Amino acid sequence: MQNKLEMLRIFCTAAESRNFKEAAKSLGISPQAVTRAIKELEQQRGEILFYRNTRQIKITTDGERLALSAREAIDRVESILNEKTSTPPDEMSGLIRITVAPSFGRRFIIPAVTAFAKLYPKIRIDCVLTDTHSDVIDERIDIGIRFGFLPDNRYVAREVCKIHFFAVGTPQLIEEVGAPVTIEELDHFPLTALIDYNSGRYWPWSFSHGRNYTPNKPRFSTDDLDTEFQAVCDGVGFGYMPGYLAIPHLRDGRLVQILENDLASNWHVYLYRPQRGPTALRIRRLFDFLVDALSDIET
Repeated sequence: MQNKLEMLRIFCTAAESRNFKEAAKSLGISPQAVTRAIKELEQQRGEILFYRNTRQIKITTDGERLALSAREAIDRVESILNEKTSTPPDEMSGLIRITVAPSFGRRFIIPAVTAFAKLYPKIRIDCVLTDTHSDVIDERIDIGIRFGFLPDNRYVAREVCKIHFFAVGTPQLIEEVGAPVTIEELDHFPLTALIDYNSGRYWPWSFSHGRNYTPNKPRFSTDDLDTEFQAVCDGVGFGYMPGYLAIPHLRDGRLVQILENDLASNWHVYLYRPQRGPTALRIRRLFDFLVDALSDIET
């Protein structure tokens, strides 16, 4: 059985939203969690609160009455919880631990975090730059940034941007060895490869229609993305690079895209924090600050 106050909070958010998916996004939970809460509340009250079809939801008359009284009850509870004591704790002080991949972190997270630190000088920030997927629950990480997907629903997560990938090489390399026309031809050209720190294998290159390619015998390999990118820019081989590295070089002609007819897929970038009870204001404030900072970046 769900916490009844949280159930009412989910119901009120759903009543104010166009659909359960929008309510879920606003709350940072899954649409399935919203549906379960509404069904449990309907079972407890013995009445239908929403009319549902495949395209929309519509609150019932009974649901509207409950929404009014539930919102008043929630506001009263929050008012009690937010009452100031005579010696309020300083919420904007203390430690925040963050983890992010080094290349992305240096370009986007560190500038945002240092700007935040100047606004709140009493906050201490521990920023771990690593390509390993840290277990934020066990390692007490407060905020993480992850590419691709999140493994489970233990996190409050926001998708902040998408990273586009490009297969690229220098004009000089193309003049020297030519350029592959198909994915299958890649094995016959000099390539660079990025080593997955967790598995020890090379990261695959992903293309349209779910096609993947893994370098067989790359001319150059490393476990550091910035180092691999430097090798690509130096003409060592063709590489598979994220847009935030490749796009400026593509624009000024220092790099050339290959296999343009097999456009690479996009990776989603998630900002997340563990769901482990009440979250300190300083963590919520930095989380929102990073969401805003990352929403407009070109990747």
